[in-house]
Amino acid sequence: MSEWTNAKMCDVANLVLGAILFFSPWLFAFPEGIASQNAYIAGIVIAALSLAALAAYAVWEEWLNLIVGLWVLASPWLLGFGEQAMTVHVVIGALVTILAAAEIWMMYQRHPPHQTAAR
Repeated sequence: MSEWTNAKMCDVANLVLGAILFFSPWLFAFPEGIASQNAYIAGIVIAALSLAALAAYAVWEEWLNLIVGLWVLASPWLLGFGEQAMTVHVVIGALVTILAAAEIWMMYQRHPPHQTAAR
């Protein structure tokens, strides 16, 4: 039960973070533009990947969530967001990245990749 709880709780948390990111332009009154568009698209992607992981877990979903989390974290500097949009993106990006990395780490702790011996 604890394995289910750890993995599923990370996915549920990422689902909630994706939803918050999607609605953040309205919640935090971002000006229309690239920051809002980034929040909509990245929020949908994070939520969709989290739903996919909840339905049928695969490690590739977590790797994609890690990449999207890193994008959300770095996008304010790469795209030039305002202060409020920057704060939301950095916090949510960091949390998504940490949760995805933790889930990948848990997966490899339970099932280490097969190593072949060179002879």
